[in-house]
Amino acid sequence: MAKHVGIKLPEDLVNVIKNGKTVAILATFSEKGLPHTTPIQCIYPKGLESILLTINKDHAGYHNMVWQKKVMLCFLDEGNVAYSILGRAGVVRAPSLVHPLMNVVRVDIIDIKSDRSVLSRVDTGVRWSYTSADAEELSVALMNELKELAQTL
Repeated sequence: MAKHVGIKLPEDLVNVIKNGKTVAILATFSEKGLPHTTPIQCIYPKGLESILLTINKDHAGYHNMVWQKKVMLCFLDEGNVAYSILGRAGVVRAPSLVHPLMNVVRVDIIDIKSDRSVLSRVDTGVRWSYTSADAEELSVALMNELKELAQTL
């Protein structure tokens, strides 16, 4: 059973997001009401009530987010981190200073629920690795942009 957490990111989730290795699943709906999910790896907290992320400007999830504004982000990671965040999305930088196809979005938290189960625990989340040195360079640069924006926005 889901438990309401509030509107502030819990410490265990902040730590997982800041480690730069987690993947959030972004859930959106199209104008036709079709659900769409998108894995997001460049994520960073802006304080405790917002999350910054980067997403390709041509991705269906981005278009849905711009159209509808309300989104869900799901996090599952080691240490039994299991949260879903309802938020309102807004573009804060288009394009990213790092890459012309990437845009930076801020998700302001409306509600957080814990998705921990009494029957099982999350031992590890989705793990990924870079496909090339160029991919690593881009990802690191995007994360650095999010970290800077988290301080200056």
